[in-house]
Amino acid sequence: MSFKMKYNITPKYLTSGTKRRSGIKAHSIKFIVAHDTGNKGSTALNNVTYYENTKNEQSASAHLFVDDKNIYECIPALTGTPEKAWHVLYNKPKDNEMFGCDANDAAIGVEYCYGSNINSNESYKRYIWVMAYICYKFNLDPKKSIVGHFILDPERKTDPRTGLADSKRTYEQMLKDVVAEYEDCTNTNIVKDDEPMTKEEKLAFDKLCAQVESLSKSKDILKNTIMEQGQTILKLQSKLSMDVPAYAKEAIDKLACMKDKNGKPVVDTPNGKSEAFYQAATVLDRTGIFNK
Repeated sequence: MSFKMKYNITPKYLTSGTKRRSGIKAHSIKFIVAHDTGNKGSTALNNVTYYENTKNEQSASAHLFVDDKNIYECIPALTGTPEKAWHVLYNKPKDNEMFGCDANDAAIGVEYCYGSNINSNESYKRYIWVMAYICYKFNLDPKKSIVGHFILDPERKTDPRTGLADSKRTYEQMLKDVVAEYEDCTNTNIVKDDEPMTKEEKLAFDKLCAQVESLSKSKDILKNTIMEQGQTILKLQSKLSMDVPAYAKEAIDKLACMKDKNGKPVVDTPNGKSEAFYQAATVLDRTGIFNK
């Protein structure tokens, strides 16, 4: 299963061996903690720069900062071997209750940048996308593997609800949107044409579609013209051949069982036809004429 890489993730690592970035390898990644910066208008670069400038003054950190233009990774997670980040207090028990481990040891922290000159829609798109990608990268269930910081530390924290509310979104909607983004980015069931139709094929195909539209108005006419349409389909074979695509299998199976007025099979062999042939057969089948 592949994943749509809609955005770039730019490594901008903090200096290793400092308070903010210890360089200690993380445990196996088990979940994601959703944060917001709590600093309206502060960009991803602003936050990473601040962390680097204060790398030995404080220990608080996170792996990724996301705004409307960039996704910066300041502690390795997706662009390098995952390391620990200090984004949830160790003395808070909720992460252990929910996931069986401490967030700092086995979770990736993602910070949402919002407000002022930041385009909240674009920032949000990248925010849910990168969390969906983390789920893909570490084989996590997007429906069960994301938790807000405010849930782990309810007495002190409100993120990411604060940032989401600023852009008129809810935490609950964010969770649903990550799942939807994951499903969209891992959906590979898309039929692609290996080669476009020639001008002659396109004219023949358009003519066939027009005939089908006209024929569909009368079941009696449809019954009498199935064999003629089968002959038309055969003429659409292109220079290149291909195996039966998944979307056309049902139509071709039906067509293979049909015989013309002389008792000969309408289709001699299902494989080795053109894309235009399979498209035409599918169109005809969806009108119901192969069921007559």
